[in-house]
This record gives sequence, C-alpha cells and structure tokens, in this order.
Amino acid sequence: MEQFDEERAPLPRNMIENSLFEEEPDVVDLAKETPSSSYPLDPDDVVYEPRTSRLLVRGLGENDGDEDEEDYESSARLLGMSFMNRSSSQRAAAASVYTRQNPSGGFCSVPSAKTLVAGVFILVLIASMVMVIYFLPGCTFTKDGCKKPNVTQEVVYPISTDGKPFPWADLRLPTTVVPVHYDILLQPNLTTMTFQGSVSITMTPQQDTDKLVLHSSDLKISRATLQGVEVKPTEYKPYQQIAIKDVQLKKGQQCVLKLNYTANLSNSYDGFYNSSYLDTTGTRRVLAATQFEPLAARKAFPCFDEPAFKATFSVKIKREAGYISLSNMPMTKTTPQKDGLLLDEFEKSVTMSTYLVAFIVANLSSVSRNVSGTEVSVYAVPDKKDQVNYALDSAAKLLEFYNEFFDIHYPLNKLDMVAIPDFLAGAMENWGLITFRETTLLVGNHSSPLDRQLVTSVIAHEIAHQWFGNLVTMKWWNDLWLNEGFASYMQYMSIEKLFPELDIDNEFLNVRFRALAKDSLNSSHPISAVVKTPEQVEEMFDSVSYEKGASILLMVNSTLNEGEFQKGVTEYLKKFKSRNTVNEDLWNSLSSVSKTFNVTEMMNTWTLQKGFPLVTVSRKGSEVKLTQEHFLLDAGNFTSKNLWHIPLTYVNDSCSNASGCKQVFVLKEKSAKLDIPSDVNWLKFNFKNEGFYIVDYGVEGWRALIEALQNDMNVLTHEDRAALVNNVFMLSRLGKVSFRQVLNMMNYMTNETETAPLTEALGQLMHILRMLEKRQDLDLVGRMKAYIISHFQDLMDSQSWGVENSVAKQTLRSTLLEISCNFYKGNCTEQAMALFKKWVDSNNTEHIPGDLMRVVFSVAAQADDGWNTLLEAYRHSIYDSEKRKMLEALASTHNVSRIAWILKAGLSGSDIQNQELPLVISTVCRSFAGYLYAWNFVKENWEKITQKFPIGSFAIQNIIVSTTSQFSTKLQLQELQNFFSSLKDKGSQMRSVEEAAETIKLNIQWMDKNLDTLRNWL
Repeated sequence: MEQFDEERAPLPRNMIENSLFEEEPDVVDLAKETPSSSYPLDPDDVVYEPRTSRLLVRGLGENDGDEDEEDYESSARLLGMSFMNRSSSQRAAAASVYTRQNPSGGFCSVPSAKTLVAGVFILVLIASMVMVIYFLPGCTFTKDGCKKPNVTQEVVYPISTDGKPFPWADLRLPTTVVPVHYDILLQPNLTTMTFQGSVSITMTPQQDTDKLVLHSSDLKISRATLQGVEVKPTEYKPYQQIAIKDVQLKKGQQCVLKLNYTANLSNSYDGFYNSSYLDTTGTRRVLAATQFEPLAARKAFPCFDEPAFKATFSVKIKREAGYISLSNMPMTKTTPQKDGLLLDEFEKSVTMSTYLVAFIVANLSSVSRNVSGTEVSVYAVPDKKDQVNYALDSAAKLLEFYNEFFDIHYPLNKLDMVAIPDFLAGAMENWGLITFRETTLLVGNHSSPLDRQLVTSVIAHEIAHQWFGNLVTMKWWNDLWLNEGFASYMQYMSIEKLFPELDIDNEFLNVRFRALAKDSLNSSHPISAVVKTPEQVEEMFDSVSYEKGASILLMVNSTLNEGEFQKGVTEYLKKFKSRNTVNEDLWNSLSSVSKTFNVTEMMNTWTLQKGFPLVTVSRKGSEVKLTQEHFLLDAGNFTSKNLWHIPLTYVNDSCSNASGCKQVFVLKEKSAKLDIPSDVNWLKFNFKNEGFYIVDYGVEGWRALIEALQNDMNVLTHEDRAALVNNVFMLSRLGKVSFRQVLNMMNYMTNETETAPLTEALGQLMHILRMLEKRQDLDLVGRMKAYIISHFQDLMDSQSWGVENSVAKQTLRSTLLEISCNFYKGNCTEQAMALFKKWVDSNNTEHIPGDLMRVVFSVAAQADDGWNTLLEAYRHSIYDSEKRKMLEALASTHNVSRIAWILKAGLSGSDIQNQELPLVISTVCRSFAGYLYAWNFVKENWEKITQKFPIGSFAIQNIIVSTTSQFSTKLQLQELQNFFSSLKDKGSQMRSVEEAAETIKLNIQWMDKNLDTLRNWL
C-alpha cells in the first residue's frame, strides 16, 4: 500500500484491546511523566518497547511464575520449619541447652543474662543453617541446578456476546485450521448503503480440534452451517473474532463453513465502504469500493484475516444495471436476475492473502491495452476519462520491465488500475485490481512534469507489489518492510531506468534524508519489529518500513557485485512463490549469490535493531581511524551497544566524481584503522549517500571539505554535496558540531546551482525559521529571513515564470519562489498576482505552469477576492492535481475565520473530502496564524477524527506530527503531554505521540543551545 505524504505531494509513502490482557505500553505513559525543569531526553525515559500481551492465569505459569515460585518454595521451607521436624537426637541436643543442671558439688559460676542470650542466638543460627542445608534438594549444589516444576496455566477466556466464555484468548488466530478456498457472494445497495453477503469457506484442519475461530467485524450473521449442519457462532467483538464451539474436526479432512450475513457499507476508509463525488452537473454520484489492508477484509466477509492464511477466492456480485463491478480476476459472465439485478461472476483467483481481495461497484469508464498477454486497463469516473492515457502508457512500460527484471511473468490475465474519487491511501496493490487516489493516477492537460513524477512513482510502486507482497508475502506485519520497502526501492530503480526525464534520483535522495531524520529518534523502531495489536500493525506503515527499507536495499545493491542483487531477488521470488516469508529469507537468498559478503550477517544488524550508525573519522597523516556509534539525537549519558556491519564507501581529492573512484571498507567493530596515501588532502565517505549512515569528519576534516567546496564545488557530486549539508545540520542537532560550523558550510551556497543541495539547505533553514516564528522571536525571525535572502536572493531573482520542462529545475524553482513570496518580496508577489489575474480573466483557461500553481494561488489566497475565487474554482475543477494546489492555497490563509472554516469543512466532508483533512491541517500549521488554531482544533475534535481515520494510521501520524513538530517551548510540551495522557486507550500509547514529545524536547534543547549563536552570527 502506498502511503500518501500530505507534506509533499510528489511522492507518497505509501483496535482491539482485551480487558483480560495486561498491556505493557510501547511508548512513554504520558500520564505518569512529569516534565522536568530542563527537559532532558533520557533514552531510558522514551525508549520504545513493543507491547506484549500477557494472559492472566490462575496459579503460576510456566514462564512468568517460575522465579516467584522458587522464592515462594524457599520461603515456605524456612518459615514453615519447626523444631518438631528435626530428628530426636537433634531435638535432645537443642533441648539440653535449656535444661537446668543439678549441682554435683562445689559452686559453679552462673553465666550472665547477656552471655546466655548471645549463646542462644548463636546456637539458633547454627541450627537454622543446618536445617536449610538439610532440606534443600541435592540438585541445588549441582552444576545444572534444579529443574523448574511444570505448572499448567489455566487460561482465563473472555466472555462472548452471548454471555458465555469465548473459546480463544489471543489476538492471533489459532493455526489448527487453515482456509483453502472462499466462495463469496455480495449484493451492495447504494441507496440504503447496506449490503448482503454469503461466504462458503473450504478449510483443512491441521490437527484434531473441537473449535473453529476466524475473523468477523460489524457483520450481522443470520445463518451458519458447518458441513451442512446448522451451527451458532459466538462472537468476541474486541478481537473481531467469531467461533464455532463443540465441533469435531479431524486432521486432514476438509470441511465447509457457510455463513449468511448483512452489514452497513463502511463510512470510513476501510472495509467495504461507500464513496461519493459531485459530477460536472453538480449531481452527487455514489459508489462502493474496498480497502482491506491491513485488517479490514473481516469487515466485508468472515475470513481468516492474517497474511499467512492464503487461499483462493471466487467472487460473485449482484448489482444494479447502472453500475459495473470489478474484482481481482476477469469476469466470466453476467446473468440477469428475476429482481432486475445483474449477477457478475469472476474467475477463481490465484492463491493470495485476504488483504489483497478487492471489489468495486461504480459507474466508471476505461481504456485498455494488451501488454505481453496481460490486459491492462485504467478506470476513472466518466467526467475524467480523458485523463487516463498517461497512466496506461506508464503501466505498460513498467509491467514489461518487471516481467524481465524478476524473470517471472505477471501471473494474472488482467491488471486493472482504478481512480477512486474518495480514497485515503495513495494507492493499494490489490492483486489485479489496484486502487488509487485520483491525484496519483490521473494526468490532465494542467499536469506538470512534477505531477507526472508522482503518478509514475505510485504506479511503479504498486505494480512492483504484484511480485513483492502479492506473489511472495510477509508472514506477519512485523516484516511489512519486505512488501513496502522493496516496492519503494523498485519504484525508484525502475523510474531511473525507464523515465530518466523525471529526475527521480533527487527525490530518492530526499527520501533517504527523511528516513534518517525519523530513525534518529529514540521513538523509532527496528525495520523488523514486534507487533501484536491492531494499533501496532497500523503504525508499521511509516517512514521506517517504506523509506528506510528502500534505503538499506539501495545500500545492499550498491555494495554487491554487478547483477548479484537482481539474481538474488529473482531466486527469492521463485523459491517462495505463493508462500509467506520472514526477514531472513530475503537475506539468505542474496547471501547465496554473493561472492563477497555474508548478506544475512550484515543486514541483520540493519533490520533487527533500530537506528543507524554515526561514523567518526579522525586522521593522522596516512592513518585514518574510523569509529562507529549509534546516532541517537540527544542521547545524553546513554551508551548504546548497537554495532552495525557498515559497507563504508569513500572517495578523495585525487578521484571523487565517478563511480569508479569509490572504494569500500567494511566496518564491523567499534573502531578500525584505514591506511591512505599521505598526499590525500581530504576524504568524503558515503559516496552519493548510498549508505544509511552519517559521517562526522572532525574539525580539520570539515575544514578541508568546506575549503574544497569553496574553491570548486564540482569536486563532489551534487548528491555528495547535499549529503554534507544534511549531515552537518544533523550533527548540529546532536551537538557534535557547532552551529557556527553549519553557517561556515552555508557560505559556499552562494555558488551552488544544483537542486539537491540547495533544497536540502533551504529546507533545514526554513525549519529553524518556522520554529523561531512560533516562538514569536521577531528580531531573530527578521535576521534569519535576511540571512536566507542574502545567500539565495540571486537565485530567487533569476527564476523564470514561464514553462519549464526539467523536473529538477521545477522543484528548485517552486521552492525558491514560495520562500520569496512568503517573505513578501515585491517582485515575487507582483509576478504571482499577474499570472493569477490572467488566469481569472480567461475563465481559468490561461495556463499557469503546474509547478507554479501553488505559489501563485497561495499569494492570491491572502486577499479576500482571491480566496473566494479559488474556493469557487476548487468546487468545480475536475483536475485533481490542480484542485490539490488550490486546497493548499486556501489553507495557507492568515485569516482566522477562514482557517476555522476550512478545518471544519475538511472534517465534515462537505465542500472538502475527508481524505484531504490531513493535508489541510498540515498546511494550516505552517503559518503563525494557523498552527495554534489547528492544534486546538485537533484536540477538540479528536474523537471525530479517530472515527474517520484508525488510531495509529498514517493519517493520524501525519496529523500529530504536523501539528506539534514546530513546538519548542516547555509550555507546549506540557500541553501535548496533558492532552494525550487524557486519551488513555484512544491514542495515548501511539508511537507518534512519543515521537512528538521527543521532537519538542529536542527543539527546546536546540533553541537553548543555539539561540545565542544565532543572535551573534546572523
């Protein structure tokens, strides 16, 4: 599934709790956290620990109770002893101490009371030690010790809806029965927004069992039969499970469960949900579509809704004549029914997981083409049928490329791609029926090359999934990156080869910088992480799974010999075709073809532990010492033991631009030494930033690199220059380099012309500026703006306002002009308003270059007439890339009443679809006028927001981060903590909440350390 990045359109990123379970939180319990005066970031306070669910038991369990049990038994032996338990001889000896002796003549001295008490105490102590030794089992003193007793757990089963015990007490389904085939019949009613369904599941027991447990959510089951005998399912709603109890299922003997049910079409964005849109006549049209990943197939039909339970599917759909229906497989026939409806039947599917099943009932138009024996079609609503041709052309090229690259032909006879008017994710890889947002599939006359880059990227990502994810699927959601990381990497690789004009390399470089920023926080998680609850599953759809996953695959490919990566991937796909895999299966396949590296050994250090390394370079003459440590922002006194196997690459001043200059050194230990020629002036590690690590060169190393750039910036590739900019800012946040060093690096920028280093520098500086704005430090805000203008004014003034075909130049131009106009530079705002006036006077037909639309519309939206004009145009435009830029402009207003209106409209779904609410919120937050209003809006409407978007989903993550990432005061931190701690199970334990708190603390600390430097140097 492709996440949709609300912050930057050009590239997407791609529930149940049991009161009988005790939850160990995966984030800080904010309710228990008391902010300190200095707000230190102690990793022990914020370290992420995946939640575990422990069954409550009666008695002591085999694992949790062992230590307590031993303690109990030892105490019982000691406390329960009495002198009566000893032998008679022992008792006599003990008694003699206290027996009065008859005098036999003469006088005996009588001991004092003090001496008597001391003697008694010593004797009792000796006796006690003897008893302990006597009663301890002999195995206590052996090398192996004593075996722990095996005490059987008595599971406390939850109570089902009928008031009786539910026969299963785990979020994961038992593996005693596996599905083989589903026969599904659905009849949606797009007037009442309900549907009727029936499913027949053929299953094979893996062992004898007396119960059958599967998933079902919000389905009203009217009848159920097992092997033709009517049965009554019992339900446990918190786990979205149903069960058939007291049955006799024999190992290996197939059985059939049939269920009839009814349900409402979902009004959120998962399950079988209803969607609507306005056509060009103003008529509201409706449709029904599906979004099952990760856990929502159970909302459309009862099923075994986990990735490892693969099966085949036969789908039938009854519909009205005014609609068409689509599913994963080609349609075989349509039969008229007596009630006037039509019954569409589809071919039996290939073996797949439930989250890949899909069906749509809608009024759609399409174009098709045969590509290597596969019928490729693109569908859209009739008003937009002329916007599908670019997607069809791109898909045809990509399908042929993947057929050849993977050496496995796409296994289905058809591949449909459908633009859904109301769709939350960027896209979804349903096998044979890929669904998209309209923005990520449709390309009209108004679309720019940047818009085409977005559409091509999403199509490339989703088609790659047909192999990685569909043909071979991760076993469980902890290894989601095997799907998403690989599809993300393949989208960049394929576009680089097939569409070089789209300049995808710069975007992939930016993606790697974003992944580093995310993974530098203690709230990050390993690529392959432990997940159990639905909220944890949702949270796996994040930057780590997508962007870091893609980044480490680039590192592997650039490290292996030519052709080895492709060969290993092909072997992996062929070996595990139609099966499920774990993290190590991929690495083992790559290791088997590598002549140089043990890929499994190396890459387990990158996927099984969070974070990434900081490599410190120190040089003395011809000797270079390399040291690695965990790059953890503000780690304080915390010492991480994490070590990585780092395939270090480096170049020097004698040869630095070509790939042939690259040298490789694998750093496995904490430190190592490298010999270089003594006449080398400087070293640059991590060639083209292909590795996932950051490098600190020390004072002298940085000085040499900065001098080299000032003398001739072309001694390094533009990727390496951008990486140096990124690394120096990151090291400043870590406290390894001073901000003065950062400003020294910025001095060469006046000569820079390439997009990647310029946009990285501007992005970093603008982030600091926005934090200063939110602190209302007007003096520093003014000085920071003056600093940015002094370094980049010539570039800003040199930008044209006409048609530009280069994607890289469009990216740079839009960035520079948006900043210039945001600073209210007269020439910029005048040019923007002139273009807007021409567009309005031509009745919206005068062309504005696509990359300039957002800046032109944003300038116009600051005036009353312009804002109203844009709102009216937004309501009637049928070009989604244009509408999105209008929406961002409308949300950029500084007018508080309009900010309030647009937030409410995004939440209600009236003028603005709910899917756009995260974008509206993130855009509003960029301005000083909007960020506090947006934060208050989120707090006041949290319950409504979480009804539309699942807790932990990417939309919720985006909303939390965008509303809080620019906070930098203790008061703001406390407010965030107070709010989320009050939510309890409605979001307080999300990883994104921990990330938000951690980011604010880092912002506070950065400001405390660097405000004086800013005042002195700006």
